[in-house]
Amino acid sequence: MKEVVKTIKNNDISAKRKEEIVLALEKLYKKMSFRDITIKDIAKETTFTRASIYNYFETKEEIFLALYEKEYYIWNDDLEEILKSVKKFTKTSFADKIAKTLEKRVSLLKLMAMNNYDMEENSRLECLTSFKVAYLKTIDTFSKLLSKFNPLLSNKEINEIIYMFFPFIYALYPYSHVTDKQMKAMELAGHKWNKNTIYKLTYNFMMKIL
Repeated sequence: MKEVVKTIKNNDISAKRKEEIVLALEKLYKKMSFRDITIKDIAKETTFTRASIYNYFETKEEIFLALYEKEYYIWNDDLEEILKSVKKFTKTSFADKIAKTLEKRVSLLKLMAMNNYDMEENSRLECLTSFKVAYLKTIDTFSKLLSKFNPLLSNKEINEIIYMFFPFIYALYPYSHVTDKQMKAMELAGHKWNKNTIYKLTYNFMMKIL
């Protein structure tokens, strides 16, 4: 019995320390890029040493993947709330609600705009699997929302919408958060950039594919 209690206590400590590390990264990621953030930077935002971080995450990519996973779960919570609270959708109300959920998930969209291939390749299988569970759960909830929006949609049609929508949202951050340098380059290239928002891009896209 004592061993069981000890194991539970150790698991709780491990979970809390992982959460602290992810929260530290989340804070840094709001003002720094993936390239500039180091394990040392993350450690400075926690209550323990850089060496201790390696007891929970082997690479910087694993910490980013954990933040990514957390963001997916938060987005999924918002989608599940819509699924539970809305009895019937119109095309415009569905597009509006989905756009509003993504409007709040800037960190998620910023992570999506990264090189996901390298992030996943530099993470252990158990970390990647845990992330994929969150990702697939969100897709499942989104599928249920589409089915509720239009019960006549076949599974094939729902999958087609999903495989249009999810690749689309990977480009939302770079198209809605343009730097001054990018703006200047576009100007010099002879192109006038029209300002877009996450909400506007998502709403317009949903209205076209539904």
